[in-house]
Amino acid sequence: MNDGATTQDQATVGALEARNATLTQQVNELTRQLEWFKRQLFGRKSEKRLEIDPAVQPLLDGLVDADSAVMPSSLPTETVTYERRKKQRDAGCVTDAGLRFDDSVPVVTVTLPVPVDIGEYEVIGEDVTHRLAQRPGSYVVLKYVRPVVKRKADAVMCSWSAAPTVWAGSVADVSLIAGLLVDKFCHHLPLYRQHQRMALSGVQISRAILTQWVHRAAALLAPVYAAQLRHVLLSKTLAMDETPVKAGRDHDKGRMKTGWYWPLYGEDDEVVFTFSPSRARKHLDTLLAGFSGTLLSDGAAAYASFARERPQLVHAQCWSHTRRMFVKAQTDEPRAVAEALALIGRLYAIEAELRARAGDESATLDYRRAHALPAVDAFFAWIDAQCHRLDLVPSNPLAKALAYAREREGALRVYLGDPTVAIDTNHLERALRPIPMGRKAWLFCWTEVGAEHVGVIQSLLTTCRLHGINPYTYLVDVLQRSSIHPDHDIEALTPRAWKAAFARNPLRSDLYLADQ
Repeated sequence: MNDGATTQDQATVGALEARNATLTQQVNELTRQLEWFKRQLFGRKSEKRLEIDPAVQPLLDGLVDADSAVMPSSLPTETVTYERRKKQRDAGCVTDAGLRFDDSVPVVTVTLPVPVDIGEYEVIGEDVTHRLAQRPGSYVVLKYVRPVVKRKADAVMCSWSAAPTVWAGSVADVSLIAGLLVDKFCHHLPLYRQHQRMALSGVQISRAILTQWVHRAAALLAPVYAAQLRHVLLSKTLAMDETPVKAGRDHDKGRMKTGWYWPLYGEDDEVVFTFSPSRARKHLDTLLAGFSGTLLSDGAAAYASFARERPQLVHAQCWSHTRRMFVKAQTDEPRAVAEALALIGRLYAIEAELRARAGDESATLDYRRAHALPAVDAFFAWIDAQCHRLDLVPSNPLAKALAYAREREGALRVYLGDPTVAIDTNHLERALRPIPMGRKAWLFCWTEVGAEHVGVIQSLLTTCRLHGINPYTYLVDVLQRSSIHPDHDIEALTPRAWKAAFARNPLRSDLYLADQ
């Protein structure tokens, strides 16, 4: 009896211990999720490290040369004394108050009367003060007055046609169409808010008409988008990512479907937002069927699966995503994570030094081999040492981060042998930022066609920003050229080529001529 009772008690204790271990693991996982949500709401969004733990410094001592790049922990310092030279204002500063503006900003002169009897005074000069003002609305109605003439010989009357518009018979000037697109896709102002602003300015236009204008403009710009996509796919190195968007209604489930933008970043600083109804790998098979360069991506399985079937393709992966895996383990393994972040931070310090040197590809390759290669070797040697720890269980976030980096070692080393490959996809993540920012304003796209139109317009406007082009000026010009530019040279209207060919003397709206 006692032996049976003891065995039963041991089984009960074992079951309770197993249940306790399971519950403890669930509590730890939920705690990590809660900490992640807190960081998203209240935490610091920057991934820059403010300091390095002194206990981690010995890991880096063997990797630093006296004349090499600045360490991530070193911040610029300034010695301040009680005697200091007054800082001079920039040349573009107009007033002592610091107002700055360029020649494109209209200036309205307001001349104030002399508040005293001018007969007792003599005007000897002027005091000038500048203030920045704003009109309640920027909508203007262009009234075209065309003379009607009669030929004296036969009394035949004739008149000239009205100025051409983007679409025949439309009441929208090209400046309005460009303004709608810039406000919606650059400043994330939905059409219903623009409609409200028009009403406050005294203009009555149907919201359906505004939507139709945007769709028709996207259709005009679609060939330019396609030309830019063809040029991007010719790049030797291509960065790719994905971001979700609600597009199209799922009538069976009564909610919006989730689609995906797959942005591509070419070597000439061009971005193309391609849309797919799903996150399946078949979109890669279709889009990159003829690509044979280096594909830089995050650690999603679709990219690795796609690259394994194409020996002509080199797959590089992002160090920033690897770093984020270690950041997730910071609460559970602060010491080990600090060591990992310090080693990865060394790689970013080397890249910062390379940007400061601004050398050619050969110099970049030599510098990476001399400085980054030993740092990468030290990082993966540290990973091998950590993997021998007996206290790490597979569910530990640090163990997951170690496995993530170890599985992708080959792809993470690609950038060391190719100077055209970036260390991460951060440049692409910065370029695709308008999509998640816009989602907070317009929330979703009613149809998948609308989502494709968003991709067309955002591709061109984001590329304008990368090349320092005013998107409004670009759209006013290109929308007018769309009916007169030859189809065989459509690539000349992409922002990269347009800047060299037309930026110096772009086509203007008649509104610009009326303001002169």
